[in-house]
Amino acid sequence: MEEAKRLFVLDTNVLMHDPSCLFRFEEHDIYLPMVVLEELDAGKKGMSEVARNVRQVSRLLDGLCQGVEDFSEGLPLPGSDGRLFFQMDAIEHPLPYDLSQGKADNKILGVVLGLENRFPERVVTLITNDINLRIKGRTFGLQVEDYTSDHTVEDPDLLYTGHNPVANDFWETHPLEIADYAAEEGRTFYRVAQVEGSWWPNEFIFSEGGGEDEGLSYRITRRLDPDSYVIEAVRDYTNPNNAVWGITALNREQNYALNLLMDPDVDFVTLLGLAGTGKTLLTLAATLHQVIEDKRFAEAIITRATVPVGEDIGFLPGTEEEKMAPWMGAVEDNLELLTGGSGGGKSGGKGNGGEASSWAAQVSQDLLRHRIRIKSLNFMRGRTFLNRLIIIDEAQNLTPKQMKTLLTRAGPGTKMICLGNINQIDTPYLTEANSGLTYVVDSFKEWEHSGHITLIQGERSRLADFANQAL
Repeated sequence: MEEAKRLFVLDTNVLMHDPSCLFRFEEHDIYLPMVVLEELDAGKKGMSEVARNVRQVSRLLDGLCQGVEDFSEGLPLPGSDGRLFFQMDAIEHPLPYDLSQGKADNKILGVVLGLENRFPERVVTLITNDINLRIKGRTFGLQVEDYTSDHTVEDPDLLYTGHNPVANDFWETHPLEIADYAAEEGRTFYRVAQVEGSWWPNEFIFSEGGGEDEGLSYRITRRLDPDSYVIEAVRDYTNPNNAVWGITALNREQNYALNLLMDPDVDFVTLLGLAGTGKTLLTLAATLHQVIEDKRFAEAIITRATVPVGEDIGFLPGTEEEKMAPWMGAVEDNLELLTGGSGGGKSGGKGNGGEASSWAAQVSQDLLRHRIRIKSLNFMRGRTFLNRLIIIDEAQNLTPKQMKTLLTRAGPGTKMICLGNINQIDTPYLTEANSGLTYVVDSFKEWEHSGHITLIQGERSRLADFANQAL
């Protein structure tokens, strides 16, 4: 006997978060309570991401309804064998604990309980992003699930890190051969064969110890066939002779990050890491070097999601850049360090006196005005950036749709860098699994012109390191 299709009841927040969720349930059926349509109608106004998603859902539903006269049999869903059903009559079912019938969440629970009684042969499942609603539904014995179709990875701990250790005897069992056809700009490329598993483009491999290659790192350049690759030795940015704007790498992952940031063949870089691992400092050092010294880019543009950690402080006066200034404290702090105001960077020998600090602050402000622009996300749609270096800070607070909007702004000669910490997400309904930053890390790992590094070791201070570990 053929198993009956499952019936998924969608909560409003699922549709608000992902308008395409209507087409992600394969052969199973979808049911929309009338209260969900009412909540969608109430949320359609405004210019927010949620309001735009609601309007998209309304257009999709309107398109599905075109030409349909009998709604009792459900609407066919393109690309699947499932059907979409609307609530067409009152489904009365008493709620436990005398819960208020007027609250939208309770109405949805009542509909799910009623559907279970009406279709005992079917598995009725409520899909919601609301944690409290999931808890309430489970206390009533309902089958309730989170919406996971937009999750990039099931476990964020398994997210691609960009670096991969190999066995201590790997180089003994996999001898390197010079790849004579790949020599360019003084770089030496090697061929390594008979590799088990898969490596991604611009992934870094290293051996902790053993043999003459102990401590050496290599970067995957290209894949020749299923089990052989072209690799090259990683440039050592821990050496002061290779310092970038006076900054040297303090650990292995920072060295890998600088290799990606300084490589003109890498158009897209993502850096993940806890607070204090050096994401912003390394990026700004590479930015100043490539914009001012190498003149590889005309200017740098920095933007970020303006999501407050605490209560919103209200209206910010001034121009676009003046409104964004309070959000860019981390950028100004690092620019002051790079210009010597804190005893580091290229002008570290100037000391830490008030005169040097004032000079550094003036230099950083001058850089911000002339070579580093601060822009708001709100005005990015429709733009095309030519020969620019774009830095997207706090990218973990962006949705996949917002991230796509930003990345598609890149024109010829433009490089984009995304920075973030997926453990510090402040946007409602975003998690480590469905953040836009997680989405691009996983989506771009196969592209030969992108690279990713997860920074592990904190270098800010012993206080910051202990706070990351203990709190």
